[in-house]
Amino acid sequence: VNTRKHPLGIPPPSEKDWPEDEEDFFLLDPDRERDALPQPFGMINKLVMQVFEGAMEIIERREMLQKAQKLKVQPKKCFPTAEFQVTERANCLAVSGKYVFVGLSEGLAAFNTSDFKDACAWDAAKTEICAIHALDLGKECHVLLAVDEMGLVWLFCFHKQSFLLVKILNEVEDISQRSTCVEEVLSRGGDYAGILLQGNTKAWLEIYQLPKDSWLTEMQKHAGAAEGLACSERRSGCLSEVQNSTFLLQELPVSAIQADVELDLPVLLLTVRPPKPITGTSFKGPLDALKEVDDDSMLGLGYNHLIKDSQWELQEAIFCSTYQEYLEAGGVTKEEIPRHATFHFLLPSRILMGPEMEVQPDIPVGIGVHWDGNHNFCLYLLNPSPKGKADSDLVPDVVWPCAAPIACSAVSSCSRYLALAGEDATITIWDKHLGYPLSVTAILEERFIRSIHFL
Repeated sequence: VNTRKHPLGIPPPSEKDWPEDEEDFFLLDPDRERDALPQPFGMINKLVMQVFEGAMEIIERREMLQKAQKLKVQPKKCFPTAEFQVTERANCLAVSGKYVFVGLSEGLAAFNTSDFKDACAWDAAKTEICAIHALDLGKECHVLLAVDEMGLVWLFCFHKQSFLLVKILNEVEDISQRSTCVEEVLSRGGDYAGILLQGNTKAWLEIYQLPKDSWLTEMQKHAGAAEGLACSERRSGCLSEVQNSTFLLQELPVSAIQADVELDLPVLLLTVRPPKPITGTSFKGPLDALKEVDDDSMLGLGYNHLIKDSQWELQEAIFCSTYQEYLEAGGVTKEEIPRHATFHFLLPSRILMGPEMEVQPDIPVGIGVHWDGNHNFCLYLLNPSPKGKADSDLVPDVVWPCAAPIACSAVSSCSRYLALAGEDATITIWDKHLGYPLSVTAILEERFIRSIHFL
């Protein structure tokens, strides 16, 4: 038996045990030991770590999105309480009072939202309705502007569940002279209607005065006749109700114009045409130009100037020679007469009201118009004074010039504030009552403002 007489001792360290190639081996990161693996194993380790780190980033990102989604207010889901299914294709709709008017591939349809049972239709012309504007006139009377696929504007008066056709506003006998409607607007209260028309080579704006007071009086006289007209041909199988409150419109009672119900026609007040391009002067001197200015307090459209055609040509030649390389790169666009406009009905204000005008605060007294690519916002009174030649274009009563072409515009509900957005991405808010700007906001230059609204 071999027995140890003395306890086992730990031998002291010696310099022989130190590695010769790495003197600072005790400072190395343990993770770096994986770098010493052979090349295939090291590459696999790196790929696995990259996949793992990418998966962790995706998991963290999704967790953050879930937490942010929980903090948001969840929108309330609303389900329809009733449905109307029509056999024709529905193109557009408008709501006025308790009625919903739907433009179909053949005619119009009206639905009563109070009981979801009564409905009537109009399809006398077998035309497709593409746009509708409706407004409640009171006393169960509504005015409608409907545009068909040919661009014709149909003016209806809806009363006691009956469509009464008043007039086709842009109907002409010669089909080659027919114009198409691209925009229609009803003023608040239903006193005026405006339609923007386009012909083959030109465009213009027509403003009509609607005799709504005479319409309401006539409807009251023939209230009983209108009720009988709406329901005389109603069939028992017109609407079939199912358990989920869904109604099928199969054959609606078609209303027609009763012979003894004659409504007054709308009156054409204004015909506004786009401004013509500015050309050389035809005046011989300054006095001739001053004679054409009716009021020296109003800014005009720039036609009464003393610049000759030779001066315009010289200026254009200098401009083209200076910026020839930019014009060749972008292409030269010839100035054309604009074919689209934006217009608003305006309530009374200091700018549009004369000292002796008697107006009502809730009835429009004028319109504001700006044409595409034009710098001027023009204001016209709805009762213009009979000045100027009968065959000449209508002259605006107030011209609101801007530094850049106007891209879009908006008017507040009180008609006091005017917002103009230029093609240079600058929005200016004007106080139309006092006539000075309230604020100017510049957006990024690469942005183009297409629409603007007051909230």
